[in-house]
Amino acid sequence: MAARTLSGISRPYGYSILKAACLLAMIATLTNGSAWAAQFVVEDGKATQEVSETSRLYIDGDLVATMVLDEKTPQRRAVITVPDKPSYTYALCGEIVVRNAEGKTETHLVTSQGTLHDPNGHVFQAMGAENFTDFYLIDPSSPTTAEHEPGRKGACTVATS
Repeated sequence: MAARTLSGISRPYGYSILKAACLLAMIATLTNGSAWAAQFVVEDGKATQEVSETSRLYIDGDLVATMVLDEKTPQRRAVITVPDKPSYTYALCGEIVVRNAEGKTETHLVTSQGTLHDPNGHVFQAMGAENFTDFYLIDPSSPTTAEHEPGRKGACTVATS
């Protein structure tokens, strides 16, 4: 008796091809149509003066991670997967509560932006500068991979009606 065929291909091979095609279609859907994806890591840690922090990371305008830090959770690590391309814009948005020299708490807005160049495989640190008024991403082993636009930016402004 002859083996059954699926479009002229013998059964075991036909089903393997069909499963592979379904897997590729699922990967393309998960990566917004791109069969290849870039993946990188963003790490955030609470500084000694910080009481708490809530920061949101946007890549090309899309929210990709929210990190909440406090005494119980002083560090977070987010694995980011995006469609592969040469560069991405990023924005760091949120609030940091710090304890000042007088022991009082102050809330600082996190509102900054920059560009990531070929970030695939990199590990970025979320950093604060200028007394918690300027924020950026940096890969200490590859400083040119992340470009920061110093100062507060409008990338985090929410439109109100």
